[in-house]
Order: sequence, then C-alpha cells, then structure tokens
Amino acid sequence: MQNPAIFPLFYLPPVSYFSLLKENNFNSILEKFEHFPKQTYRNRATIASPNGSLDLVLPVVKGAKLHTPYKDVKISYEARWQRLHWLSMQTCYRSSAYFEFYEDGLAPFYEKKYDYLFDYNYDLLAWLFKQLKLSTNLTATDTYEADFEVDYRNVMSKKEIPGTKTKPYFQVFSDRNEFISNLSIVDLLFNQGPQAKNYF
Repeated sequence: MQNPAIFPLFYLPPVSYFSLLKENNFNSILEKFEHFPKQTYRNRATIASPNGSLDLVLPVVKGAKLHTPYKDVKISYEARWQRLHWLSMQTCYRSSAYFEFYEDGLAPFYEKKYDYLFDYNYDLLAWLFKQLKLSTNLTATDTYEADFEVDYRNVMSKKEIPGTKTKPYFQVFSDRNEFISNLSIVDLLFNQGPQAKNYF
C-alpha cells in the first residue's frame, strides 16, 4: 500500500479538498503540528450568497506567536462568530434542496464552544465524512515531519487552489450568479444531498 498523503485540516473544506482526498483513495493523514499559517482555509470557508461568494472567517485568539503549532491555536469568542456563521448559512441555504436534511446535525457545531481550532475542525470533518458516507479513518500526525512523498500542506491557500477541476452542479442563486467553483463542501451537500458523494 502506498504511503499516506499529508493534508492540512480545514474549516468546512472546499470541494477540491475532497477531490484530492479521493485522488489519493482517502489514504491520508492530517497535519497537527505545523506552525499555524494565517489567511488559509484552516480558519475560513467560502459559501454562496445572493451577491456571489461569501467568506466565513473563524477568529483565533490574538497574540498567538507566529510559530504556534496548529494543535495549540485557540478559537476566539470575543465576537459572536458562531451566530454569524450559522445565520449566514441559514440565509444563504434555507431555500436549497437539502439544507433542512443536514441542519440538525450541523447546528450543534455553532452552539458548543470548542477551545482548540484543530479539535473543532477535526470533529466537523468527521461529521462531513459521515454525511458523504465516506468510510475512512481520520488520523493525525504525532510530530512535525518535513518530508512526505505526497504533501498538500502548502498548496491550498485561500489565493491558490490546486488545478482540480470542479464540475458545475446546481447552486442556490444560480438564477443571478454564474456557477461558483470550489466553494465549501457544505455548498455541495446542501444542493446535492445524498448525491454529493457521487460528485467525486
């Protein structure tokens, strides 16, 4: 069996993240000990809104040193981001075909307060795998290792997305917006429901 590919752990990852996981047969390991990089999908997600794409940014505790390991990065609750993110999802996806199907499972992530970003994203990813009916063991690194044969840690920043083709599918607001590629996986789930798994 081939060595696992190493992936960063994102907040509600973009569709291309799951396409890359599929390309690697879901044989992957999540990076837990890297120095936390700013302005990446580790603490932000992009959804569809009536005016185009909308970024949801999950705030982290300020004052964290530049070289803070990801596993030690704490979530900030100074602003009411959980309420804002959940209201944004309700507003943007209430009219989608499957929002109500997933609503009760996703809502607790916007009620419970997690201390650490990694733990929050890990539990969210496990929930997403369950909804997509993807059976895989989510494992994380024990230490930081620089060398991996297949390494995606630094190739999926907010500005740069790997050249993974994302096929168009029906989206909310398609009557006023062109198809927006590579949104958060929740966009695919809310619009395609159980068929989302077949997208990959």
